[in-house]
Amino acid sequence: MTTILEMRNITKEFPGVKALNTVNLQVKEGEIHALCGENGAGKSTLMKVLSGVYPHGTYDGEILYSGDVCKFKDIKDSENLGIVIIHQELALIPQLSIAENIFLGNEQANRGVINWNETTLKTRDLLNKVGLIENPNTLITDIGVGKQQLVEIAKALSKEVKLLILDEPTAALNEDDSENLLNLLLEFKKQGMTSIIISHKLNEISRVADSITIIRDGRSIETLEVKNGNVSEDRIIKGMVGRDLTNRYPERITNIGHVIFEVKNWDVYHPMHSERKVIDGVNFNIKKGEIVGIAGVMGSGRTELAMSIFGKSYGKKISGDLYKDGKEIQLKDISEAINHGLAYVTEDRKHYGLILIDDIKSNISLANLKKISKNTIVNENREVLDAEMFREKMNIKSPSILQKTGNLSGGNQQKVVLSKWIYSEPDILILDEPTRGIDVGAKYEIYTIINQLANEGKGILIISSELPELLGMCDRIYVMSEGRITGEVTKTEATQENIMKFMTKGKGDKD
Repeated sequence: MTTILEMRNITKEFPGVKALNTVNLQVKEGEIHALCGENGAGKSTLMKVLSGVYPHGTYDGEILYSGDVCKFKDIKDSENLGIVIIHQELALIPQLSIAENIFLGNEQANRGVINWNETTLKTRDLLNKVGLIENPNTLITDIGVGKQQLVEIAKALSKEVKLLILDEPTAALNEDDSENLLNLLLEFKKQGMTSIIISHKLNEISRVADSITIIRDGRSIETLEVKNGNVSEDRIIKGMVGRDLTNRYPERITNIGHVIFEVKNWDVYHPMHSERKVIDGVNFNIKKGEIVGIAGVMGSGRTELAMSIFGKSYGKKISGDLYKDGKEIQLKDISEAINHGLAYVTEDRKHYGLILIDDIKSNISLANLKKISKNTIVNENREVLDAEMFREKMNIKSPSILQKTGNLSGGNQQKVVLSKWIYSEPDILILDEPTRGIDVGAKYEIYTIINQLANEGKGILIISSELPELLGMCDRIYVMSEGRITGEVTKTEATQENIMKFMTKGKGDKD
């Protein structure tokens, strides 16, 4: 196999941070090459250097592609050579059609007039290649995240891609969509395409990768050849974190008390389509010191349920009863929810969980300004001290509490979101996909924090698409399908098989 890409001694600095320190990477033609490392290790930064997002001159070192030295000024330069990157945050415009998104900036036009017939025909051909059966005129907003990921890959194919870079391509996908995407990458490999994949899902990496380069603290540590057969998930983790991680989930001694929060007969209708019932007669409870999970496929209503409970931040025509410590409560808005001791850590930390242009300090205090203010005047000394305390307690890796949250890694951003809501001093903490896009080391730290909160007597509700996570962390698990609770299992009886059985139960199925 010939080497198609070589990155030599790549060093990239940001104010106060050396993100990459003499990193070396070699990728062979026609292979699937994985990049593994903890959040903040420098994986995404390295790929942004490669693709021209960070142009030549803003980093040290050199890039050789097909034997030639490359000095990309921007992303167009790299795309002209067939290097195409698909970022973790999909770059699609929801109100445009699939066809319009695929050829945006690459319009099929003659003398400034778009040829829509040609656009539609080429889109159909590209969708066929990625196995997506959709009308090219369908709006992006009307298809799910799994299909949107396939549209991004079709868009890459339209640019005659030779080296495809995928940054956390399955982070927001359910198991079926993830499986389809991995199979597609293997099919591309048969056709001679080279791929670089960044992922924290080590089981997926082990399945599809030919080689794995591990990056730790901005340095390339080693490259493992999967075909040699000695690359286990534990071996990858050891390279990533610099030590053996013997247990993925921390030990916890449970001390479960009375029912602290209860939801009865909860109905929610879609905010735009008022005739469509999204949540149908849901009942569940959480006990003091208990970690309760909600499992379900994407679209089962888990997030909609959580948001509708948290101050009716989702849905219309919401009905049902909420009880805290046996007393009925009304949560008409988010302020009332916070005042009644509820906190909700959103699955979309970048859009709804954080103010990315603001610093760590301001983000942490945001949900409980009254704690550090008097007569609407913020006590800045108290704010600084409290933020420093959380930075140390949560092990947030940053130069200072004045670091912009947008410049933090995904794992550290998640720790800031958790800090913000813990600072609001909640009794019930709802965590929606709390470890999405986070490496195993940071996951362990977050699991430890969750256990500590439960040991303090808080009621915890975890929504997760990762069944091993729910099985490893929860005392009880509710299962949702099509807006209904279809099953409830205790820790002792919970298995992936019986949870999957409840997850696939439709409205017409008998209980």
